[in-house]
Amino acid sequence: MNLKPLLRTALCALAYAVLAPAQAQNWPSRPIHIINPYSPGGPSDAVIRVLTEGLGSELGQPFVIESKPGGGTVIGAAYVAKSAPDGYTYLLSTVAPLILQPAINPALPYDAQRDFAPVGLIASIPNLITVHPSVPINNLKQLVDYARANPGKLNYASAGAGTGPHLGAELFSRMANIKMTHVPYGGAAPAVLGVLGGQVQVSWVNITPQIAHVRAGKLRPIAIGSAQRSSLFPEVPTVIESGYAGYISESWNGLVAPAGTPKAVIAKLAEAMGKVMAAAKTKEVLNNIGALNISAGPEEFAAYIKEDEKREVPLIKSLGLTNN
Repeated sequence: MNLKPLLRTALCALAYAVLAPAQAQNWPSRPIHIINPYSPGGPSDAVIRVLTEGLGSELGQPFVIESKPGGGTVIGAAYVAKSAPDGYTYLLSTVAPLILQPAINPALPYDAQRDFAPVGLIASIPNLITVHPSVPINNLKQLVDYARANPGKLNYASAGAGTGPHLGAELFSRMANIKMTHVPYGGAAPAVLGVLGGQVQVSWVNITPQIAHVRAGKLRPIAIGSAQRSSLFPEVPTVIESGYAGYISESWNGLVAPAGTPKAVIAKLAEAMGKVMAAAKTKEVLNNIGALNISAGPEEFAAYIKEDEKREVPLIKSLGLTNN
């Protein structure tokens, strides 16, 4: 029996066990890159800027946010999956790259379960349904009536095919027995611009990039996808209040690292994230952008993803959104 391969494996494992803590002690020694798979100016962008400002102070190194939109978050996710697992590249993830895209697209350039390591949850942001002021719709009932009278003629903008807002709109269409036409964009901000410009009638995206436009009267809010009304727009009813029991449409944000990133580094980053998320300033800023603080560490985040997968994947298949 040749013991050399076994000896080499044992020595490598021992070396890693010795070096990993030292690597964590020296980390970070240079700027850290966060890949946002959405366009700049969207809700995920707003959330990560709140977090990275605090993390830069906690860890003594700048955090560089890079937007790599496209493919319904696939481009950004694939980039991180193929990045070196050295603790200097992370993905700002939502449900889309980790759960929705794997269920919809069997030919992804990455494996969502194998290629990423959860670091921590950050926030949850509800989807706000708005319409262009020129559209004769003032509430959800009128939207449903309009869609039934004009099958397929009511267009809605989402942050991209296979994203949380897209799934939320399709779920509502099924519950309300209506047919709308999906117009996917490369992020929430471009989707909102499409509605503001009159190219699309309905915006079905996160609340964050719509706040200023609603306040300015450029978008008319008709319902929100959270379980409770938003403190920002307390006059806007939830979809549940509007007659659709059990409907929830929110998007969570969290950080994941390339698989193989040292656990000690992930633990150090997660600890720093916990401190930043607990700060009063962070909570205030998140509230101002319509986000709910749901901070959690690596193990809790991993469990959260699994539970969300159990909910989302059967829904995707029942809606016929999968290409399998």
